[in-house]
Amino acid sequence: MRQVRRGAPPPGPGQPAPPYGAGVPQQPSYTDGQGHGDGYDGDYNTGQVYGSPGGRGPGQGPGGYDPGRPAPNWRRRIKWTAITVVTVLVVTTVGTYFWADSKLNREVDLSKVIERPGAGEGTNYLIVGSDSREGMTDDQKKDLHTGDAEGKRTDSMMILHTGDNGSTLISLPRDSDVEIPSFVGSESGKEYPGTGRRTKLNAAYAEDGPELLVRTIEHNTGLRLDHYVEIGFAGFANIVDAVGGVDIDIPQDIKDKKSGADLKKGEQTLNGEEALAFVRTRYALAGSDLDRTKNQQKFLSALASQVATPSTVLNPFKLYPTMGAGLDSLIVDKDMGLFDLASMFWAMKSVSGGEGTSMNMPISGSVGGNLRWDDAKVKKLVEELKNDEKVTVSGN
Repeated sequence: MRQVRRGAPPPGPGQPAPPYGAGVPQQPSYTDGQGHGDGYDGDYNTGQVYGSPGGRGPGQGPGGYDPGRPAPNWRRRIKWTAITVVTVLVVTTVGTYFWADSKLNREVDLSKVIERPGAGEGTNYLIVGSDSREGMTDDQKKDLHTGDAEGKRTDSMMILHTGDNGSTLISLPRDSDVEIPSFVGSESGKEYPGTGRRTKLNAAYAEDGPELLVRTIEHNTGLRLDHYVEIGFAGFANIVDAVGGVDIDIPQDIKDKKSGADLKKGEQTLNGEEALAFVRTRYALAGSDLDRTKNQQKFLSALASQVATPSTVLNPFKLYPTMGAGLDSLIVDKDMGLFDLASMFWAMKSVSGGEGTSMNMPISGSVGGNLRWDDAKVKKLVEELKNDEKVTVSGN
């Protein structure tokens, strides 16, 4: 039978205290009754915690890992992280699309245009810069040198053709001599018969707006216009400022009191006010309206190129202000979608990158102060555009 040996009893009254350490109770040891220990107390007081060899905590395996707890499933974690990221991107993209789409001003109804030419290959955009001052304060009109004229007129007109054989940007001088054909009033719905009356191209817009302008261009060229895009003075300046200015090489010193331009020759970054002055400058240029249309093409291509850069597209602090400024300012036809608009910008960027062609409408002379188109060249140009062929015709 096992017996337990215990330590000495405490000293009685009047007995001296035992030496230091002598009073520390000894751990009980177990014997088998014959004085032989059974080793139960071999490592009991070594400083280790019972059940935790090597100093590990209770229930922990090698390296401190709890064998009762399952290992992390990293593959599952990575999978759900990826799903979350993709979901956020999809929701953001879809939300941005509907936000942007809702901001497009689809005010032009091309179904009101009568006697339209047949559709050809590729897509044709009519891009119009108007002198609209709508929504501008007196200070803005003063800063942008726009004047106070009521209503709005076309300050620039361009046809952009996109297709498999590159993009072609053609400026239509606003002083072009054209025939006003029969048309249906965009507001009244009344039909106005053609009388053979000839006038400047921008008079068509002043007379009955975008629908008559489209009708007049289609009648005089035989080219069907698929989409219409218009921007006013203030909107143009706002887009340039939103993108942080546009880098461009000014071909010559320009000083024009009417447009407010005061620019030096050479490469520079133009802000919204300077850019508007540059594209409106007419009287400071030797070639007048034809030289101005070349500057407009050059600047719009540079603007499209800058908008379509990764520094703008991938930067939400630039992208959303630019989209907001642009979409708020644009007036488009009712069938215009965001993908059509994006296609137009990419095509203009390709023109500035040298992959496309930019030109003025071929001119043969003037009549009554208006510019007369070269009928033979225009006919060939239109045939090449309709068939989406490489343009071989040269303009002025």
